[in-house]
Amino acid sequence: MATLILVRHGRSTANTAGLLAGWTPGVALDERGAEQAAALPARLEGIPLAAVVTSPLQRCRETLAPLLAARPGLEEHTDERIGECHYGDWSGRKLSELADEPLMRIVQQHPSAAAFPGGESMRAMQARAVDAVREWNTRVEEEHGADAVFLVCSHGDIIKSLVADALGMHLDLFQRVHVDPCSVTAIRYTPTRPFLLRLGDTGDLAGLAPRPAPSAESEAERGGNAVVGGGAGAA
Repeated sequence: MATLILVRHGRSTANTAGLLAGWTPGVALDERGAEQAAALPARLEGIPLAAVVTSPLQRCRETLAPLLAARPGLEEHTDERIGECHYGDWSGRKLSELADEPLMRIVQQHPSAAAFPGGESMRAMQARAVDAVREWNTRVEEEHGADAVFLVCSHGDIIKSLVADALGMHLDLFQRVHVDPCSVTAIRYTPTRPFLLRLGDTGDLAGLAPRPAPSAESEAERGGNAVVGGGAGAA
């Protein structure tokens, strides 16, 4: 099955200012975020990407710019369904101020019941994101084969909600998941269940590259034995 690489955008000016950015326009990468984005092509070197899908927001587009420059033949697609949560009236406000809002306790402890004033519910956010990545997964596999890898650049709450879905966790537990700016989370969907391959990884990603098909000689040497350590739960 195809492998999904989720990249959270690099550190943004809203991150450093302690703001809840949402869909506020003009939120760019800060200096550290630009460095993280510049390092992304080397981290993904050796991993063939069949497609790249991004949130339409500026900080995600800027995160992908060095990667797309390094791979000029790679096509970029935009999908609003993986854009940041619509925080409505909370957008652009300081997190320190929002901490005193009664709704913040619901957001942190019972997010499936949280709906932002003038915005969307967290359940709706998760539903649209899950629909998007599963549809892209099917499309990529149909067009590029079962070993294809594709990348989606999105936002913290979106990625955490996708991880919760992949692990069969209730949305009310998704705040226990943490993903750093420009970290990589990888999920492989199968007909029966998803597998979480990486979570918030900021290091080497070579292990995500598709494995080469075994040669006839190596198969003979193995004598048809099962892969050691595969176990009943292996993908």
